[in-house]
Order: sequence, then C-alpha cells, then structure tokens
Amino acid sequence: MAETNILAGPALRRLRKCEGLTQAAMAAMLGISPSYLNLIERNQRPLSARVLVQVIERFDFDPRSLREDEAIGGIDGLARRLADRRFADLGIDREEMQEFLAAAPQIAAAFVRLYDSSGAQPHAQEDSAVAVRRAVERWQNHFADLDHAAEALADELRLSRGEISAALSERLRERHQLQVRILPAEVMPGQARRLDLHARQLQLSEMLPGAARRFQIARQVGALEMREEIDTLVAGSGLAAAEARNAFREHVTDYLAGALLLPYRRFLRACEATGYDLFVLQRRFAVSFDQVAQRLTTLGRVGERGLPFFMAMIDRAGQVVSYTAGGSGALGVLEAARAPAFISYSAFERPGTLLTQAVTFGEGEAAARHWFIITRTVDGDGVTCAARRAVVLGIEARFAGELAHARGVSLDRLDAVPLGTPCGRCGRRECLTPAPARLASTLPRPRS
Repeated sequence: MAETNILAGPALRRLRKCEGLTQAAMAAMLGISPSYLNLIERNQRPLSARVLVQVIERFDFDPRSLREDEAIGGIDGLARRLADRRFADLGIDREEMQEFLAAAPQIAAAFVRLYDSSGAQPHAQEDSAVAVRRAVERWQNHFADLDHAAEALADELRLSRGEISAALSERLRERHQLQVRILPAEVMPGQARRLDLHARQLQLSEMLPGAARRFQIARQVGALEMREEIDTLVAGSGLAAAEARNAFREHVTDYLAGALLLPYRRFLRACEATGYDLFVLQRRFAVSFDQVAQRLTTLGRVGERGLPFFMAMIDRAGQVVSYTAGGSGALGVLEAARAPAFISYSAFERPGTLLTQAVTFGEGEAAARHWFIITRTVDGDGVTCAARRAVVLGIEARFAGELAHARGVSLDRLDAVPLGTPCGRCGRRECLTPAPARLASTLPRPRS
C-alpha cells in the first residue's frame, strides 16, 4: 500500500528546535540523511508515513498538531479574511494562499489573530464568539495542565470521601471558608449561582437539578484553587477584546468543573469499558447528559486519547447555540446541516429519546467526511435557560464501530444520509417538508 505523504516542514522544524537538536542529530534519530531532513523542513519533500511514525515514537509527537491551519479555518478561513477590501489591490489568489499556509502556518495564524482582534469586522459580538471558539480549538479543547491538576484534586478528595458533592462542599468550607447554601427561587430570580463573599456563601438556586448544582460547586472550587493556571491560559489566548477574554475564561472554568466531576483517566477507562455508552456514563458519574457529551470533546491527552468527538447544542429553530470541535477537526461542519433530514431536528418531536444517524454534510469537498451522529434533547436548567435544546454529538464514521450506540446502524458510506442536497420528495434544496417526513424519504433503502 502506498504511503501517505504530507507537507509538514514548519512543524518538524519547530519540534527540532524545541528539542535543541541540529538537523544532523535529528536525522540520525529518524534514520534519514540530514539533506533529506533539510528538504522536508523546507517543504520540498513530504513527510512520509514511515518517517512520521519515527517522529511520533522518538519525540512523543502529537500528529494532530500537523493540522495547524485548522485553527484559522484552513484555506477558506484565510481566503475570507483576505477578501477584505483593504487587500483588494494585491490580487492574492488561492494558490498563493495555499503556499503561504504550507510554508508559514504560524505566521498565517499570527495574521489571522491580528486581523480578528482589529475590530474591523462588522459584527463585533459575533466575531468575539468566533475568536473565542478559535482560541479553544487551538488547544483542540484539551488543556493538559488543568486536566492533570483537576484529576489530582479529584483523587485526593476521594481518598477519604466517596460522594463528590459532599467532598467538594467540604473543600470549600475547609480551604476557602465558604458555605454552600440553597436559596428559594424568589430570592435568586434568573440566577443559578451567586458568590456572596460578605456572607462567605456560594448561593445556588433551588431550581437547579442535582447535576447542575454539583457542576456549580465544582466550578467554584476550580476557580479558587486553579486561578493561576486559568489566568495563564487567558493571558496566552491572544484575545485582545475584554469581552472575548472573559468568555474564554468562562469556557476554561467550565472545562475545569467537568474535569473535576469526570476525572480524565477514570472517565476514559469507563468510556472504553462501556463502548462510550452515554447513559451508563451519565449514571456512573452522576452528571447530566450534556456534561458527558461536552467532556467527550476534551479527551486529547497525549498517550491516552479518547475518540475524537465534536459537540453542539441546537435550538428548536435549528440554530447552533454552541459548538465545540475538540479533536475531531470538524470546524464549522454543521453549517451545512440545515436540511430538515438532519435527525437532530426530529429529536424535538421525541424528547429524551436518543437518536442516531450516519450522514455526510454538504456537497463536493465538504462531503468528503462521513459522520455518525448521536442526538438527544435536554431541558434547560430551569433558571438561566428554560428552553429545550438538542445535544448533537458527532464522530467520523470510521471510529464509530467502537460505540455502543452504533450497534445495528450501517456505517457504510453508501447508506449515509446526504445533508445539504435536494429533498428526496420534491427536489428542492430549501424544502419546507417537516423534518420527520423528510427524514423518512431520505433514509437509506436496502441495497440488493
């Protein structure tokens, strides 16, 4: 079988310099000549699969870091920014953009960061959210230092206490002199939590369900005990706008709460033992369905990786409320999922029922990847969000054979539902047929 070849010169050069090696020394470790390594670093030769395996084994290298351009949206993301009228006279074509990305991906990322923080784009609030999402995806939603610290704390608390909620509450009381107090809804209208430093209380609304209460307590413990680590991540995010930095801080703090409630190694072992059975995981760790789904997008620890999921929340109108690509590489994949045949829209007609679907999104190059989708509705927390939403959990179909929820589902690409293509009933792209009826018309038929 032919080897897979990729251009990865800048990434390999940065790795060599980080290790303090000369080209001759690294070439000797990889079993290639210094001249060949020099050509690879200058993108004049591809990095073959054989050499890539050597790099991974010798340097504990994460091959996903080779996809450097994904953090800026790839060639399409760069093209969108360079379409700005200020660059119109330069005549930059797509071929030049591809050469720029291949030769200097970090410089391209620096340009994008500067452009996005310049405030020149018309929709500031939307751009801030996009900038935060890109900052998260630069880490592929895995913050290793936070995860290790959270895991160590979770293990420490379980040495003498078996119930995480009580253990975290006791930690707040002993270490931070804060009491957890549940208050009536009328005392906290529209508020899920409130930190009252004068009364030394973390106040939670009585309307919060148990999993949400535990999440808020874990969040407060993490914010207090790992403030320095959070500050370091925010400072290194490259986000210029205060609004974006605050939103990134919120994401990282939420991440930390999930890491405390679902400690990395124990959670990953449970995933692998159960075939990533979401209901079993939810019960085992006493968390909500969406908390399990979100945690699945974070399993990127080098040497202990989980399966690469993306996760989104969709409202009844079909709008994507939140989106995390994680290590899946699925940046913006749901932008093509407006077709009523998308099973996540049917989830609202069957609340609480877990539904699955194999799909391809979009057309042409956009449909090159084949996905397995898991979806289920979740209700709001009863305080800050009362609306019902659908959790969309997705993974490339080639990984889905390991999943308990994929049993009995065809993962053959020929059986996948194509989304973003004309309706099977009327041939129109913007078909108004209700989602369940259209879904029935596009489900795969048995092949002879």
